Amino acid sequence: MKLRQRFPAGADIEADALLAEISAEPEGGPLKVGDERIISFLTSFARKLLAPAVARRFPELASLGFFLRKAEIAKALARLSDGDASTLRFARGLVFHIPPANVDTIFVYSWALSALAGNRNVVRISPRSAGAAEAVVDALNEALADAHPAVVQTQRMVTYDRNDAVTATFSAAADLRVIWGGDRSVNEVRKLPLAPHARDLTFPDRASFAVISVDGWEAASAEARKEAAVGFYNDSYWFDQAACSSPRVLFWVGDAEKAEAGRDEFRRLLGEVLVARGEVIDPAMAVQKRVSTYGAAADGVATSIRFDGNALATLELAEPTTLVREWLGTGTFPQVTLDRLADLVPAIERKDQTLSVFGFSRDELIGLVNTLAGRGIDRVVPFGSALTFSAIWDGFDLLHEFTRLTTVSV
Repeated sequence: MKLRQRFPAGADIEADALLAEISAEPEGGPLKVGDERIISFLTSFARKLLAPAVARRFPELASLGFFLRKAEIAKALARLSDGDASTLRFARGLVFHIPPANVDTIFVYSWALSALAGNRNVVRISPRSAGAAEAVVDALNEALADAHPAVVQTQRMVTYDRNDAVTATFSAAADLRVIWGGDRSVNEVRKLPLAPHARDLTFPDRASFAVISVDGWEAASAEARKEAAVGFYNDSYWFDQAACSSPRVLFWVGDAEKAEAGRDEFRRLLGEVLVARGEVIDPAMAVQKRVSTYGAAADGVATSIRFDGNALATLELAEPTTLVREWLGTGTFPQVTLDRLADLVPAIERKDQTLSVFGFSRDELIGLVNTLAGRGIDRVVPFGSALTFSAIWDGFDLLHEFTRLTTVSV
């Protein structure tokens, strides 16, 4: 089966031929952790993403461009240094990435960190990816103009329809396989064997939530409240609320009567953001939301439903510990009021990833995380940062995962 070469752009190629090409030693010698040839390319790529024309069309790419600035790369690499002269760090080898189709840019973060760790990489870009993914691929190819030949010789991104034979070929050659997607997709890929020394790094189904302190909301300035609504919009409506870190449930913590007033104001402010951003929900999505929300009510999960046009739907949860983790449609938010932040703990499961927060102190949040004690929630971030990727993701320090250690004890 011929694969479409997206980066570097080129003629269609067979999987075996591609593997043979990137197995050869690159010009200038093997890549090292923090290799300047890769850093130079990534920073050039970042500048293209931060160009006004690209950033205006795809705002989410500005975050990616910021993540790949030279100063940010230096910070990430600095965390790898443990100061132990007897421990040497090297690339794992060949890393095969299988990213999801529903979040167009996640593959770039995964690939960039792996390349920065000195690995050769093969990335499968889904045929269903579009929009921002196309802009990313274009920027990558443009950045090759001044790149060292080692980039082309060690990094490949390809598109092919689901094909177990091709995926099995790349899997058998990989030293590490990175799988992003739903539980079912992860399990299907895992059926394909790896070499005995290799392993998987998986990012399966996750759920995320948002929580607002009633007291914190009351104490916030009018401007801070407006900014919170904008941040919540960005967290939720980018990627159609389908990203693993997009909030699926909104909690209010504090006095119930005051929470009602806060909810009304927050809904109004969010509605203003939706109008200002020109958010339009297509008819099929509007139907999806109604089917999902009425289904939740019929199942006894929700006690009431409110629609503010097609762009915003809110549901009142019947029980604070019975959370809606599945995607209900863009702009659909079950919500519930809790007396205390600690009341959130019984509802949290291992698959829960990001908690976006507003109005809490750092001490309150650290107290919550210590109470959870690892049972769930890998990230606590302010409103507006849920989709901001970090080198530590789902509890994994990715640069560490993408490298291996050799010790010299003599």
